[in-house]
Amino acid sequence: MIGSGGPDAAEAGQCQHPAGLLEKLMAAVRPEFRAGVLTFDPRDPVFGGPPCAVPGCERPARIRNLCWSHRQRWHDAGKPDLVLFTASTSPDWAGRRPPPACAVPGCNYCHRGCGLCQLHHQQWGKAGRPGISGWLPALDYAPPSPPPDACAVPGCDRWAMPTTPFCHTHCQGWRRAGRPEPGEFAAARADPGLGYEWIDVRCLPGRLRPEIQYVLQCRGDERQSRLRPGRLQQILRDLAATGAASLLDRTEEQWAETGPRGISARGGRQFILDARARIEQLAFGSGWEVEYPRGKWRLRNLGIQPGKEVATIDFAPIGQPWLAALAKRWCRWRLSAGLSAGEAAQGIRVIRRFSAFLAGHAPGAGPASIDRPLLERYLADLPASLGPSSRQGHVSALNGFFRDTRRHGWDDGSLPAAAVFYPEDYPKPGQRLPRAVAAHVMAQVENPANLDRWGNPAYRLLTVILIRCGLRISSAVSLSRDCVVTDAAGAPYLRYYNTKMKREALVVARR
Repeated sequence: MIGSGGPDAAEAGQCQHPAGLLEKLMAAVRPEFRAGVLTFDPRDPVFGGPPCAVPGCERPARIRNLCWSHRQRWHDAGKPDLVLFTASTSPDWAGRRPPPACAVPGCNYCHRGCGLCQLHHQQWGKAGRPGISGWLPALDYAPPSPPPDACAVPGCDRWAMPTTPFCHTHCQGWRRAGRPEPGEFAAARADPGLGYEWIDVRCLPGRLRPEIQYVLQCRGDERQSRLRPGRLQQILRDLAATGAASLLDRTEEQWAETGPRGISARGGRQFILDARARIEQLAFGSGWEVEYPRGKWRLRNLGIQPGKEVATIDFAPIGQPWLAALAKRWCRWRLSAGLSAGEAAQGIRVIRRFSAFLAGHAPGAGPASIDRPLLERYLADLPASLGPSSRQGHVSALNGFFRDTRRHGWDDGSLPAAAVFYPEDYPKPGQRLPRAVAAHVMAQVENPANLDRWGNPAYRLLTVILIRCGLRISSAVSLSRDCVVTDAAGAPYLRYYNTKMKREALVVARR
């Protein structure tokens, strides 16, 4: 019996807190990720990066081969020549140097702009912003007595601002960190580990904090993509501002529609959706029992490594329940048979288009209504939106769907035998000219002097392999280190895995 293809009650209820999730989080998160402030080595492959161009600076480069601190120092210096700047500037970073004091003699507040503290900057602005060198001698300033308290951050002797226990510079960092408890913030700023890379998760409430700690641990263990702590810190602050106590408080759709700038921009939305999927997998498990009832399958939960273009397969746009149910069985069978996720997802996109056609031309149609006249109308509708090659792929995929449905009996015999496309239905591809690279262009590419222009020797070697062996790029980048084999006569062959044909093959290099 053909069932509904939409998400069931279990999927709808997965925005609730499952029993035992907190215990699972506590058991899964290692001690180094349980701290309120997570510190990372600057060379960490996920949270760090290549070293700053300033000699002696251990922080990772972020912009123009400079760390955040030296990039800001370079900007404040008027953007001088980078080579001269990196050779002459101090390797100390701003967080480990005393904040500069106000240029007014006797004033120990941090400078806010133009070398002046906030109070004197306002006075200078009211005076019409004259030249500071001429304005300072005429300023009548007497330091307060007794002087204000020093900044609460150890090692900082600048005066604290009237409303906070921190100087202006450290007050900005305290606000960016989500205004944590002042004593904890001051102690954390004194930690030498924060000279590297750090993420403060203390701004997150309730269960949200161990959830994010678990997600960061997973991302660090996988080492598949970089996360910039500074950018991630902004995302976490915006996440805390939503008021959610757990990622499972909202569904994927609700998180996708969340408005705070950190969640909708700079990769924040993608991070939050990925984090929620990981927490949901920890809470409810993974596998076909969990994913099959859903309207959108997450390939990672099925044990399928998602590609760059396909991470999910979406059945929600299929408006006919019977068609969605057949599409799910067809897709699961194809994935189980070893078909790539990209090809399986393309097949579902074809069915989604066919579903839209049925909704507009045959509303309420069931499997028994898919007869030859209806398919002829569908063929006539294809040229309006698809080119010949795309039409051929759509017709082939839909024909395979009908064939497999009847072969396996998924439709209980209700799909007519006339639901089939014939060879004459496929569009005839036009004749095209050869797409070989011109000889004079290949001569330039193969020139050793031009090949030597590659900055990375691995890229140069890969280019030579592509030229001489005719491999696809996907096959060439997956070559193993022991890819050269010899026959009985000692002739060398390149052994590679043909990613399109899904089999190993040998090729003789062209000289």
